[in-house]
Amino acid sequence: MPPHVRPGGAEGDAFRPALAIPAWSWKHVAMASQLLTIEVTRLDAGRARLRLTGDLDYDTAPELTDLAAELRREGCQELEIDVTGVGLCDSSGLSAFLVAHRAGTGPVRLTGVGPQLQQLLDRTGLAELLAVEPGADLRATG
Repeated sequence: MPPHVRPGGAEGDAFRPALAIPAWSWKHVAMASQLLTIEVTRLDAGRARLRLTGDLDYDTAPELTDLAAELRREGCQELEIDVTGVGLCDSSGLSAFLVAHRAGTGPVRLTGVGPQLQQLLDRTGLAELLAVEPGADLRATG
């Protein structure tokens, strides 16, 4: 067990951080994940836009993966994924983008990419694989 983690407490928690954080703060953070909402717009034959709102993480990334696969099966080869409304994207979210890309013959284009997500895409090499359009805040600075 890592030194910064100790066995959980009375309320059934498996682990609790050994930091000087009140238990309510830790639990609040653990439950703060937003649901993911995906709005689909079919643009024309073979193209669809997916507008994501919320957190794209371990719990919600399968929703994107499943929907992208369904759209690909229905003939949508080009997917535009608008991430303007995404507050958090972890490695599971990055993996969902990659799975969506590999599942079809057309491109996956990310739009509305903010600075933190752009940094993740750059560091993982996904910015070179996917078509990435920065959000307004990145366009204004660079």
